[in-house]
Amino acid sequence: MQRYALTVDKFLDHAAKWHSRAGIVSSSPAHGITRASYPELRARSLLVSGGLLNSGLKIGDRIATLAWNTLDHLTLYYAAMGVGLICHTLNPRFSASHLAAMINEAGDRWLAVGAELRPLLREILPLCPSVEAVLWLDGQESEASFAGKYQQWPLDEFINSFGRETRWGDFDEETPAGLCYSSGTVAEPRGVLYTHRSNYLHTLRSLQADSFAITGHDVVLVAVPMYHANGWGLPFAGPAVGATMVLPGRHTDPAHLKSLILSERVTVAAAVQTVWLALVELLESEGGDLPSLKRVVVGGSHCPDALADRIEDRLSVLVQTSWGMTELSPLGTIVPVDEPRTSRPRTSGRPPMGLDMKLVDSGGVALPQQRNVVGRLRVKGPSVADKYFNGEPTALDSEGYLDTGDLASIDDAGNLTIAGRTKDLIKSGGEWINPREIEEIVAGHPAVGLVAVVARPDPKWGERPVLIVELRKNQSLEDRALLETLRGKVPDWWLPDRVVILERIPLAATGKIDKKRLRAEFGSQ
Repeated sequence: MQRYALTVDKFLDHAAKWHSRAGIVSSSPAHGITRASYPELRARSLLVSGGLLNSGLKIGDRIATLAWNTLDHLTLYYAAMGVGLICHTLNPRFSASHLAAMINEAGDRWLAVGAELRPLLREILPLCPSVEAVLWLDGQESEASFAGKYQQWPLDEFINSFGRETRWGDFDEETPAGLCYSSGTVAEPRGVLYTHRSNYLHTLRSLQADSFAITGHDVVLVAVPMYHANGWGLPFAGPAVGATMVLPGRHTDPAHLKSLILSERVTVAAAVQTVWLALVELLESEGGDLPSLKRVVVGGSHCPDALADRIEDRLSVLVQTSWGMTELSPLGTIVPVDEPRTSRPRTSGRPPMGLDMKLVDSGGVALPQQRNVVGRLRVKGPSVADKYFNGEPTALDSEGYLDTGDLASIDDAGNLTIAGRTKDLIKSGGEWINPREIEEIVAGHPAVGLVAVVARPDPKWGERPVLIVELRKNQSLEDRALLETLRGKVPDWWLPDRVVILERIPLAATGKIDKKRLRAEFGSQ
């Protein structure tokens, strides 16, 4: 058989050759809608690749992107990865000190910076001695105060001055392609280094009929950030099948997304549950429908049944719940497109071909029964991290499985249900309370929007649960009524000792509920 290296540049090569009428729709406040066909994206990305090499970067060097979901960001994805550079995606919602620590650990040489992030960059750069140059994305001009300190160019000026065509993919498929740090919602972020091979195989997994199942006929709204876990792999999957991709820029507020879905006739959209909750609330308030939208992929954190039902009913879509991790590139399991909508309770679906799972006990020993029991979830596959960036030599057990930190069960049909995070469990009086079960029940109340349960220290019991709730718009509810929803469904000693109703539950940088912050605010009281 022919030797054919599995490198991600081949996705854009394929799209440009065989899907020349499809491409990218990019939205930004400064420039409105920008469109580029796949041949145009490829040609521009190749010129940037040549410019990067022409400027002294070489295979294995890191170029960080501090940017939103825009055409320029996607251009940097392929420009960097196509010539063996490592694209280190930075989360702009992290603090300057956190970002500087990641840049320094990675040894990033260049930074590509998106719109409205200039003030953050000014804070970061004095803390990062490895950074030599800045590329300004999204039509921005250079920064006068950087003159003499850093090389810098607006992207178009860089292309005009240094751009030249070059060859993509002249390296081994095991060459690192991307670096991403975990979201840090339950612990400190850790770096995961993706290879071309791992990204390529993850793309094939995500495109299976029982997975994302997108085709060249789809218009895909990528509302999941490109700075987190490769944008769930959609920047690779879209070109691989010739789907048109809609990039919303910085803003994922419901009015903006509604406008894009309507104007671009989006058929499939992906984002965390809080994005869809906001869109549902907007439509409930203002009215209107999204007739082109057929499917919504929800991931990032557990989506309660009541919320998934609400999204399906109001948007008239199929909700595909999923589970994944940064360490999995990130897709782990997903509910197939043809799964009966009457299946309850909802699960996180099955693993597409290319991922294996097992359940172990607290000592790491595989459970003798792997179905319909709760255990600690471990995973194995070609797109699963084997270690953390600059971490220990291996993060795997003796059989090559990675500990996910999740508690889970697998039913007879192979569907995964996440029962909670091991770090989230609350130990009260020597017994365990599972916050996920409480959250699922409370989320079913018609007045509840979002819900979280965290532990607080207790001098008698060790730990006790605190119930934190964000109510739906124009709703009110007494603490006692919330506790009554739990009575008879969980043991009485599981009932939270304290209820906190917030106007808005804080969200982490990736849009998930920020339990770390909730613990800091309410877990010490």
